[in-house]
Amino acid sequence: MTTPDDPHRETYDRIKEVREQAIHHTRLAREYATERRRLMEGLIAQGVSQSDIARELGVSRQAIQKMLSL
Repeated sequence: MTTPDDPHRETYDRIKEVREQAIHHTRLAREYATERRRLMEGLIAQGVSQSDIARELGVSRQAIQKMLSL
C-alpha cells in the first residue's frame, strides 16, 4: 500500500492517467471502426466494389474485407 508521502506517488498517478487515456482511445477506435464499416457498407450498397474502395483508401481488397468483418 502506498502513502501520500510515497516517493513513487507521481509515477503511480501517471500510470493511472495513461491507463485512462488508453481506455478512452480504445473506445474511440471502436467507434471509428464502426463508422468506417457503416460508411463502406453504404458504398457497397450503392454498387461500389471492395476493390474500388481499397484503391481509393490505398489498402488491399483483403484489408477492406477484414474491416467489413469486424
